[in-house]
Amino acid sequence: MMRRGGWFPLVCGLMTLAALALVGSNVAVIAVRGLKSLPACLVQPEVRFALGLSVKSACISTALCFLLAAPTAYTLTRTALPGRRAAEMVLELTMSLPYIVLGLSMLILFSSPAGKWLKEAGFPVVFHQNGVILAQLVVNLPFAVRLCAAAFRGVDRKLECTAGLLGASPAQQFFTVLLPLSKNALISAVILVWSRALGEFGATLMLVGVTRMKTETLPGSIYLAVSTNNLDAALASAFLLLVLSALSLTAASLLGRSSEKRSRYV
Repeated sequence: MMRRGGWFPLVCGLMTLAALALVGSNVAVIAVRGLKSLPACLVQPEVRFALGLSVKSACISTALCFLLAAPTAYTLTRTALPGRRAAEMVLELTMSLPYIVLGLSMLILFSSPAGKWLKEAGFPVVFHQNGVILAQLVVNLPFAVRLCAAAFRGVDRKLECTAGLLGASPAQQFFTVLLPLSKNALISAVILVWSRALGEFGATLMLVGVTRMKTETLPGSIYLAVSTNNLDAALASAFLLLVLSALSLTAASLLGRSSEKRSRYV
């Protein structure tokens, strides 16, 4: 509750209203205009294809992300890795780069002889749906590692040491102690990474482009719709992204609250 007579809480309150107006006005435009345009656009095969590809690629890339992120976070938080700080800086550096730069580096990498060899082996990347998944994976992996590391650091290491004294191997400690105790935080992290994968566009644009009914995700659908001055279709795709993001953030918030309540009674 704000202290009466204080000028600072009043200024902060006004700044809060300004921030909410700035962000909320954009959300309101997408919600109102997008909902109005959604029924007509949902019957279009391009929008349904973009929705399906976005959800499918986000699910696959998120699964791959945590398949790599969980062991990486364990190494960074539970082992004496030489050059650990340097490894953390490499991961954090990619988080500060524009995603279009990551897409450019991936385009060069997979256009090299190694990338051409992958294509001949049956795994094309450039201008292919596989590239959508890889772009989402590269963009979100450092973020997933950070979330997993934060979840693991929240677990008391004494519990793992106790399990070790009772004869549990490092793998058993990881699967029977560390993962169960950080379950809610990890599930929340999965939801957040999945939501970020849905909206990834910069790296995807550089690596696979935006081709109708081939590499068109929901952000790509917005890009194509605006380039052809079809604002209704763009707003409909934006509304779908807004709804999916809102649902994922709500689920993550509910999991976070349940985790906090559980920790109070432990």
